[in-house]
Amino acid sequence: MPLTRLLALPRQASGPQRGMSWALMLLVLAACTTTLEPVNSPVPPHRADPTGAADWPAEMAGLRQQALRQAQQPLSVDASESQVRIHVFRAGRAARLGHNHVLSVPKLQGLVLLPTDLSSGNPEGAAFELSFRLDELELDAPAQRAALGSAWASALSAEAIAATRANMLGAAGLRADAHPEVRLRSLTFRGAAPKLALWVEIELHGQRQRQWLPLHAQVQGDRLQARGALLLRQSDFGLQPFSVAAGLLAVQDEVLIEFDLLARR
Repeated sequence: MPLTRLLALPRQASGPQRGMSWALMLLVLAACTTTLEPVNSPVPPHRADPTGAADWPAEMAGLRQQALRQAQQPLSVDASESQVRIHVFRAGRAARLGHNHVLSVPKLQGLVLLPTDLSSGNPEGAAFELSFRLDELELDAPAQRAALGSAWASALSAEAIAATRANMLGAAGLRADAHPEVRLRSLTFRGAAPKLALWVEIELHGQRQRQWLPLHAQVQGDRLQARGALLLRQSDFGLQPFSVAAGLLAVQDEVLIEFDLLARR
């Protein structure tokens, strides 16, 4: 239900009618807690891309060219052996009426270039790029929710999941029709394997941000296993988390992403 209709519910009712109006509003809001609304405020300057619209060729063409220049064969991410989990959290004084959500990325694509010696600090020639489509995300699989414990224990109906998906990806949210792809690429490596820190660029909702990403990476022959997590703020990408009634029911700005990736030749 659009927020304008929610706000149009009677506000001056008294007695049982007033209680019923609030109860109805909260129940409706509980089914809408994943909606994201566009925000017109500028991206915070401390996280903005200092290069502006820096060159980032589509379909990983830049990384493929780098591989040719370095006479290397890149490793490909094996989507069937990799896991990416995106966690969205409820918030507000009435948070118990909402739900936490977990999304998975079943069709992750990625290429990795490895240097001759990954154990060296700031490995020369290392690079990677990942991408996935928003319309291919899987939302709230029962087994994934059950594995996360009591905060995720509530079972969601197929109808509720479909409504949440529509709200999240629609015109008032991520606008997956206009910005279908999420991309991430490495810019700088620091540290020594298996403990690395990467300066990465992320493209989401038509905006780019840069941040550090801690990474645990191990190479065995032609196989790379990489694990880590990163925290994104929706507002950094021009999105405002859903919130109504002065924050009575809302979605947290922060989104937690955990990944365990396998890449091989």
